[in-house]
Amino acid sequence: MNFQQRRGAPQHLPHALCAHQSPRQTPLLWLRLHFCARSHMHRQSWEGGLFTSLCLAPPATCPEPDGDVSPSRFSSVDLSYISQGETALQLALSILQQHTSWQAETLLDAGAAVSSAALPGLGKVFRAEVVLAVPVAQLHRELFERIEQMPQWNPTLSRVKVLQRVGTDTLVTHEVTSPSPGNLVGQRDFVSVRHCGRRETAIYLVGTATHVEPLPLQDGCIRAESRLSCIVLQPLAGDPGRTRLTWLLSMDLKGWIPASVINRVLPQSQADFIKHLRRHLSAATCP
Repeated sequence: MNFQQRRGAPQHLPHALCAHQSPRQTPLLWLRLHFCARSHMHRQSWEGGLFTSLCLAPPATCPEPDGDVSPSRFSSVDLSYISQGETALQLALSILQQHTSWQAETLLDAGAAVSSAALPGLGKVFRAEVVLAVPVAQLHRELFERIEQMPQWNPTLSRVKVLQRVGTDTLVTHEVTSPSPGNLVGQRDFVSVRHCGRRETAIYLVGTATHVEPLPLQDGCIRAESRLSCIVLQPLAGDPGRTRLTWLLSMDLKGWIPASVINRVLPQSQADFIKHLRRHLSAATCP
């Protein structure tokens, strides 16, 4: 999903979105207003279903960008990547706060509970949930800071490359899936903005498709798109050494693939990813 960079500060900001601003936060005010207003405007511009209801419902709390994200520090392209990440985060928060009827998915060798719901504007969204016996900080390192090492323990990926780092909480990545004989979907690659947000004790790792020039298509691959990916890492109540992981996923795999196949492949890929992650974490804790 690409969003064009808007110039100047937003003129019509819903006060409820960023009422927590204080005078000492002035250096970051422009960018925070920009993030919140873009999220609000995107929700207003999509008609019907989920997105209309988001405008009528109380807006999601606007997580504060971490670190120094003063506009003077970054180029307009950098700010566009940060804005795409923040917009994806606001969309994920809105979905998580809605009272949605999630239907359980039937999986083979399921190591996690996976459910789904059809949401206007996104199509079918899959939600995986699992409790892992490691703290939030360790999962944040594995899933964000060490993302390029992911193919070492996740055999479904052949390569993950960080194309650009924007501050400490935003990445632009290129991921290539592994070829697999008999795979109905075939090999895909993705170009994504990945962004880390924090809200109370939870960490949100969001991703959405972006466009990078020049990055030619890969031989033998179809360029797919992540509409929305959001992994929520929440310490378990009373046991901060364990983490509840919730993963929202919506993808456009492109190509001529029946919806029935996609609806089997995506939830199974979530369960497989969690299986590989759990195995990797267990190996890392063994003496």
